[in-house]
Amino acid sequence: MEVVKISGVVITYNEEKNIERCLISMLKVCDEILIIDSNSVDKTIEIAQKYNVKIVEQSFLGYTKQKNFAIEQASFDCILSLDADEVLSDKLVNSILQVKSLWNFDGYEMNRLTNYCGKWVRHCGWYPDRKIRLFDRRKASWIGGNLHEKMTMNTGASLSRIKGDLLHYSYYTIDDHLKQVEKFTKISSQELFQKGYCPSCFKVAISGPVKFFRDFILKLGFLDGYTGFRISFISSFATFLKYARVKELHHQQSNSKK
Repeated sequence: MEVVKISGVVITYNEEKNIERCLISMLKVCDEILIIDSNSVDKTIEIAQKYNVKIVEQSFLGYTKQKNFAIEQASFDCILSLDADEVLSDKLVNSILQVKSLWNFDGYEMNRLTNYCGKWVRHCGWYPDRKIRLFDRRKASWIGGNLHEKMTMNTGASLSRIKGDLLHYSYYTIDDHLKQVEKFTKISSQELFQKGYCPSCFKVAISGPVKFFRDFILKLGFLDGYTGFRISFISSFATFLKYARVKELHHQQSNSKK
């Protein structure tokens, strides 16, 4: 059987810390690599230009639209879509090379293992974090809003799981995590507000503790030690902040009508 060709795609914005590591791993399996950059002002493009990649400038459209735009730019239908802070493990590289020689399914999912402040996290609901990142673009698409995009296979499309971890270098410091919480809770609360959702005061109050109990106790976050505690605590705070911000947006709307 003919070996299929794979287009690797990555969306970027100020990813100088991560992009080289990502590209080096993708070069092992991809026949072309495209960087879709949202006007980075750091050394992202300078670093990417050291490798044989195609760079496309595109102002940020939101995560879902940006990733769909990215796969449309590819030369080949078989796509490997990674985030800049993700790397293919050696075992995953071997699995993808095998798939290239025997492409039997429309999409392939893989486990994602996250590194948090230098520690690999195997609990808190973070592992195995299964992701579809290798797929035939004619049989799949990204769906979702401006946040929490998800790769979804078309009705009737076939899916298989391959061995090896997708290594995710998420946060280098607690400050990085808190900055992401600030950014993402603003986006997610705005989306909920636009959909007309208004949480009760009870929901705002209880959502954080429930999230912490689920991640740290039920999902065994305590087995990750202090790292698991930090993740569970900050995640619970993010959940509270999301709903509190939705509530605040409704209060602002009510006050503006008076």
